[in-house]
Amino acid sequence: SNTSIMPYTDNSNIRTFSKDVNAMDLIWHMDDEDRNIEVLEGKGWKFQRDDELPLDLTEGIRIFIPRHQVHRVIKGTTDLKIRIND
Repeated sequence: SNTSIMPYTDNSNIRTFSKDVNAMDLIWHMDDEDRNIEVLEGKGWKFQRDDELPLDLTEGIRIFIPRHQVHRVIKGTTDLKIRIND
């Protein structure tokens, strides 16, 4: 199991990143499965794929992240809530 401290909390398929998260905890990483995410709320947050410019995570935007694609989230000014769809 993963014992590291995660920079978010999960409630069902809703993931919340606190505006108070340590930016150093938002590291470049990859996931073992495809992810479809939808931004529910949050101000100033960005999503960045390796070798690409950051993308503003505005309410209602949907992003597909293929498995093993390196990416990160850049911290904003309010809590970020995303829905992870299968």
